[in-house]
Amino acid sequence: MTSEEVIEALRAAGEPTRLRILALLANEELAVMELSQILDQSQPRVSRHLKLLTEAGLIERFPDGAWVFYRVAAEPGVRHFVDQVLDMIDSADLLGQRDAERLDAVRGERSSEAQAYFERNAARWDEIRSLYVAEAEVEAAIVLAAGQGPFDRLIDLGTGAGRMLALLGPRAREAIGLDLSQQMLNVARLHVTEAGLQGVELRHGDIFATRLPDACADLVVVHQVLHYLSDPAAAVAEAARLVAPGGKLLIVDFAPHALEYLREAHQHRRLGFSDEEMTRWLTLSGLAVPTVLSLPAVAAQGLTVKIWAAPHTGLVPQRRLHDH
Repeated sequence: MTSEEVIEALRAAGEPTRLRILALLANEELAVMELSQILDQSQPRVSRHLKLLTEAGLIERFPDGAWVFYRVAAEPGVRHFVDQVLDMIDSADLLGQRDAERLDAVRGERSSEAQAYFERNAARWDEIRSLYVAEAEVEAAIVLAAGQGPFDRLIDLGTGAGRMLALLGPRAREAIGLDLSQQMLNVARLHVTEAGLQGVELRHGDIFATRLPDACADLVVVHQVLHYLSDPAAAVAEAARLVAPGGKLLIVDFAPHALEYLREAHQHRRLGFSDEEMTRWLTLSGLAVPTVLSLPAVAAQGLTVKIWAAPHTGLVPQRRLHDH
């Protein structure tokens, strides 16, 4: 950052509410209404603070359908500046603690709604997905993007009903499926057994903190998961951490769309992802620029499925360099 940029950043951050906003966005991306709820301030007032932080280059604004999300800017110099400022705040600061508690409450509410949705629909998960895209065509493209294998270890994050394990598991010597929903894991166990697969381990686990070692898999899959998450960039970084040199991360999700009803009806938090956004997350995490496959929906109001296949570059990711 230039001296002028630093001065502008200090001016923007040097106000109580804006400093609180930076602390919240350092944890995850948040919508305006969520920030308003946590800060107990009106949306117009919060929006004015967000505008100043955006103009200073400290945060990024990105519309997502009818919602608008904000996050700390991805540029390493800016992220380093924000982290340095926030590190100076006493962990016992009462206002910061209250904001953290309210953020946890927002997360808890969000998580409870999502968990209830998954458990209500676990038994017909494949049926729900088939409403959006032609599953056979998508799966054929996933197999093509994954490559022939064989894979020493396949990891499926947010495995859901275990469809990716059943599809790609025959090419893997061993496989691990992680999911936070025990009900979904039960469905996955049934599907894995029906597929006659051996060497498959199903674990209750968090996509943001898998507790798996670095570079432990030569194929990592994140299939139709990111649009549910509060911080998809963090999930991509965690998935990329697991990819061994010579391995590959496969992300399957939707292109940007405007089907707002999916937020309420199916708990979608994000309405798709652009190639630019996904490429930035993957390259910041140390992976190569992805190969992208696009499968447009047949129906006019359907969803386009995107497959991003990013190989490991062998380089240290920028975010880990920054952490040191």
